[in-house]
Amino acid sequence: MTPLGEYLRARRAQVTPADAGLPGGPRRRVPGLRREEVALLAGMSADYYVRLEQGRERNPSVQVLDALADVLRLGDEARTHLLHLAGVAPRPRRPGTRERVDPQLRMLMDAWDEQPAIVLGRAYDVLAANALGDALFGTGSNLLVTVFCDPAARTFHHDWERAAHTVTAGFRQLHGEAPDDPRIREVLDDVLARSPEFARLWARHDVRGKTVESKILVHPQVGELELRLQSFDVRSAPGQQLVVYHAEPGSPTAQSLALLGALVATGARD
Repeated sequence: MTPLGEYLRARRAQVTPADAGLPGGPRRRVPGLRREEVALLAGMSADYYVRLEQGRERNPSVQVLDALADVLRLGDEARTHLLHLAGVAPRPRRPGTRERVDPQLRMLMDAWDEQPAIVLGRAYDVLAANALGDALFGTGSNLLVTVFCDPAARTFHHDWERAAHTVTAGFRQLHGEAPDDPRIREVLDDVLARSPEFARLWARHDVRGKTVESKILVHPQVGELELRLQSFDVRSAPGQQLVVYHAEPGSPTAQSLALLGALVATGARD
């Protein structure tokens, strides 16, 4: 089975008959939609869809993929991932060498003394951080490895299950864009071997990049932090993301970040 076939099978398992406006019935033997139901809803023959899922049909049109994306209820990022897997949308090139952060970007981040900021590499490595970002995440770490392989992550992330789903779906997007990248493959193989929970989530084929979202982190020194994050593509280094966290002005979290900043400044956070 091809990566495209695996993705189609995984995603149809996530769509219930009720989602698709079909009767359920007590005798269904498969989770989600049957192949024949996907084909019917997408306006194609069942045989053609089976060949797609089995990897015997390798050149679907954009129209076919768009129809499947509608049936499988894919969002914009998941739809793009589907196109990547089918070889329709060009994959952005990823560097195979060590990633470096633009010095001007580092200077900009260092000027933000109230907002934690980090730069993520093409495989979710934390390549750089300002003082508050380092106090939260530390440079030289990897978000995927940390969430699934560091026991402290279970308490650091207030909603660990949500964090695990989010980081897995984000890594799936990175992998879909550059499945042969050596660093992406290295991180993927490492976490698959060490975490059955990650293997289970990885098999779902969820796709979601970092956007604007809220999360609660629990820092060992300053306690609970309710943060908003925004992610930006780094134009000077394709594949890198700048992630900036901020708190509501005057909120308890803003006060806690100020305290953390003071601890960093005095060297008292260790």
